[in-house]
Amino acid sequence: MENKETNQIFAKGWCFAKIFFMFVIGCVIGTYYEEILNYVRNGVWESRQGIIYGPFNPIYGFGFAGFALLFGKNNDTRPWWKTYIWSCLIGGVAEYSLSWIGEMLFHGNAWDYSNMPLNIGGRTTISFMLFWGLGGLLFMRFIYPLLSKLIEKIPYDVGKILLPILVVFMSLNMFVSYTALFRQAQRLDGKPPITILGEIYDKVYTDEFLGKIYANMHHDQIGENPD
Repeated sequence: MENKETNQIFAKGWCFAKIFFMFVIGCVIGTYYEEILNYVRNGVWESRQGIIYGPFNPIYGFGFAGFALLFGKNNDTRPWWKTYIWSCLIGGVAEYSLSWIGEMLFHGNAWDYSNMPLNIGGRTTISFMLFWGLGGLLFMRFIYPLLSKLIEKIPYDVGKILLPILVVFMSLNMFVSYTALFRQAQRLDGKPPITILGEIYDKVYTDEFLGKIYANMHHDQIGENPD
């Protein structure tokens, strides 16, 4: 009887379904957080999507999912200072790595902290790492338990159908988005498409189109004379 009841609770405990839904929720929250913040600062509403289709920013999604994956299992018994220190390190490493990957693959970056104090290669800063630590601590102490309960309230039959649909949709969405950015980087480098997919991308995912989606991304001046 106990096993039957447990099976009828969607995403019970610490599992893939819960971590993936944390990822999706984080993607949405991160997008609107950055758009609202940009509007408050600059008075302009700009897209802060990280992928082409839908209000999703995977950087925040991976942050939510990463914290849930690493800290969710023993969240109730772990000392708060361990969560804080690990969150500082994980946030800094993730931000630095994503900045480096973006520069290497797409010849562009959405942030550059070179002019900020205590920056690390312009890709992250000590102050931001401390902020990541605080964010991770608050997330695991207050937000994660709340989201965990909300996710478990999804009707079992609905969640069972919704999970594979979202997994396929988000996977294809990220694949198309990042390959489109990769093709754009090649385009800026003066390289013609070598596949039919590249030709399609040049027609559908133009620089103008991608510029509206990734409004805050700055590209290197590839193949151009800086003068």
